Amino acid sequence: MPKNSRACLLAALLSVVAVCGGDAVARVFPFGPRHRAVNDLANQFVPFHARLWDLLRGRADGGLLFDWRAGWGTSFLPDYGTYLSSPFAPLVALLPRGDVEYAVYAITVLKTAVAAAAMAFLLRRLGPGAWWWAAVLGASYALCGWSLAEGTYNPMWLDGLIAFPLLCLVGEWVREGRRPLLGPLVVAVCWCANFYTAYMATLGAALVLLVRLAVTDSFRVRTLGRAAVTTGIGVCLAAPLLLPVLLGSRQAHPGLVREFAPVAGTDFLARLLPVTYGFATPAAFVCTAVPLLAGTLLFRRDVPGRERWLWPGLCAAVAASMQWGPTHLLWHAFATPNGSPYRQTFVLSGILVLTAWTALTRGGPSVDRRAVADGTKSVAAHDAPAGVLPGRRAVAGGSAVVLVLTLAALPSPVLTPWALVLAGAGLAAVAGALLLPRRGRYGVLAAFLVTGTLLGQAAATTAYADRERLVRLDDYPPLGPEQERRAAALAAADGWPAYRTDPGLPRIAGNDPLLLGGQGAAYYSSHTPAVLTATLDALGGGWTSRGRNLQGLDNPVTDALFGVGARWRDDGVVRTDTRLPLVTVRPPGPPPVYGRSPFRNQELLLGSRVYEAPHAGACRVGTEVFLWAPDATGPARLGEREVRLLGGRPKRQAAMVSLGLQRTPGLRPSLPGPGELGCLDHERLRAAVAALRARAATSVEVTPSGIRAVLPAGGGTAVVAAPQTAGWRCEDAEPAPYGGLLAVPLGSGRTELACSFRPPGLRAGLAAGAAAGLVLLFRVGLRSSAGLESSPGLRSFRRRGRASAG
Repeated sequence: MPKNSRACLLAALLSVVAVCGGDAVARVFPFGPRHRAVNDLANQFVPFHARLWDLLRGRADGGLLFDWRAGWGTSFLPDYGTYLSSPFAPLVALLPRGDVEYAVYAITVLKTAVAAAAMAFLLRRLGPGAWWWAAVLGASYALCGWSLAEGTYNPMWLDGLIAFPLLCLVGEWVREGRRPLLGPLVVAVCWCANFYTAYMATLGAALVLLVRLAVTDSFRVRTLGRAAVTTGIGVCLAAPLLLPVLLGSRQAHPGLVREFAPVAGTDFLARLLPVTYGFATPAAFVCTAVPLLAGTLLFRRDVPGRERWLWPGLCAAVAASMQWGPTHLLWHAFATPNGSPYRQTFVLSGILVLTAWTALTRGGPSVDRRAVADGTKSVAAHDAPAGVLPGRRAVAGGSAVVLVLTLAALPSPVLTPWALVLAGAGLAAVAGALLLPRRGRYGVLAAFLVTGTLLGQAAATTAYADRERLVRLDDYPPLGPEQERRAAALAAADGWPAYRTDPGLPRIAGNDPLLLGGQGAAYYSSHTPAVLTATLDALGGGWTSRGRNLQGLDNPVTDALFGVGARWRDDGVVRTDTRLPLVTVRPPGPPPVYGRSPFRNQELLLGSRVYEAPHAGACRVGTEVFLWAPDATGPARLGEREVRLLGGRPKRQAAMVSLGLQRTPGLRPSLPGPGELGCLDHERLRAAVAALRARAATSVEVTPSGIRAVLPAGGGTAVVAAPQTAGWRCEDAEPAPYGGLLAVPLGSGRTELACSFRPPGLRAGLAAGAAAGLVLLFRVGLRSSAGLESSPGLRSFRRRGRASAG
């Protein structure tokens, strides 16, 4: 087997062993009773992968452009481009839907392994060196703290971990003037897989290219132009996905806006060590072998000065840029992220690994790859003799660098005793391995020491992060028999599109309709439309994450308005007959204008008065008591019924809740804080629903990206029970919002409604992608023609032709 293949396979194997071994030590899913359902992994990634499973198996309510299940109907392409566009995501369909958590875990481990292999391949490509060292350093990159602590529960980010070495490889092709077709295609795949981390990886690869140009004496403005063109074409090829994502973000409800505050320097340094954790600190750990080797480069007098100083200087510059506000914004596309503010840390880990490889191999002998391609040289860089290992002086200097950084981190509360023990043991093991002879059993011992250090530190860091996440982050119930029973009951009650089946309460995660089935208001995404949040807020809905994580609303009036005919409540499916079809026709007149009271807003959208005001703090006997207390936290009671509220704007808002029927005259509810009471008269509601049914659609057909309905004659406004998000288009009429819902004014003789959804930016993105494809083909064609014209064979053929003619 070629040494490059051996290096890649060993790197992948080491990463799998370390991740799975650490999870097994922590007894975390799938190796123990502790679950992984934390934060966005439970709220977004697992449910979105379940939605992808449905889409690939032909069981989704909607298609690639639109999703009818979550948020009463939302654009799906931006979510796909944000969470699911990785080439690995479709693998979820290989397992049963009930095993989606296993599938997501397997994909996470697979991505880590591929990142390790990609880095090992890049290292062998950059210079000569022992193949097992390339494997260990490649795995060290994939097992960096960012990957183990952050990427493992944000698996979409792991595509950026893969993208960085691939984009650095593209930089090498650009530097050498090779692969004009493959280079832009690799860029396009990286940006499609996860544009967010690919953007960071592109910045990092650009910095690496600049250093490579400087240390190889190949710095040319023409090369920089070629790099810009390659990147530009690749990004434009991804535009059909990128533009809808960008516009979807602009139309989303604004999330948390915060000012960046750099972390304490001691905490920054502490996170370079194994077995540390912190949500708001950079997870910069890489195996101790990496900073030790990077430090040795400073003390290697046999390495050219530029190479000796530029690589460590790049490491220091990237680390400093993470702590400065303007460059922090540059790394994060000019928006401080809502959550961990150091999402670019994997780039620092990658540059440290490249610096370590440079120190290990001294860059090797110089090889002109263009000469190799022309056939004037036959020795490839990976076949050249390996560089000389760092000597005693350099190893001592590198060890001193690691010790100084560790001592500087001692005041940090992030530091743990195990961090110091493992770092000290790893430093001794790797330093000893570097000083051993290279051949025979000593070489085997050196490989054992370095590999053992990597596996021990990475597995321990994985286990520690597993435990800390469950303590520090929000966690949710894992999928199990109870959730499977609930999903089966919802599927049995499903009547879409005749009516919606809401997955109901208690809530499992932020995207229960995607995870459990049915069609509801619950929805959580970076692209939660502002119009959806505003509409649900006006009608009494609840939310967390400052309005992006929307909760389902259990209310008879909104159930009627949005055609909910069945919902899960407590321990089973409850059906209702007070529901409307998805499309109704309202009388001519201005649309409703919402006010502060959700009770009044529901009535405005319904077109009838159905709530009564309480008298002396108590509702009339026979009415149902509803409480709207968005900022209240604690129990609310009416008689024996108790409901717990969790509110407090701006972070979260409690939904309108039912306190049950008023059975005793004058009984007042006990409230946890200020709130508004509404007394629902169910007889009035039934009458209002009956009146609207008389003017409802007689036939409704839902397509993967649209809706068709047959309407009664008489004019008015056709109202679809779905939010009017940007992208809706209807035949023969321009949509006009009706209380936040999709609506179309009707002429007196019009009896049909046909609307389709196309995400904003899709058409422009397709045009940009097509143009980039043509430019790429033209560019490759020109290079091929130029290469053919200058080939020795063609020149010889022409000379023979001219001689024959003479």
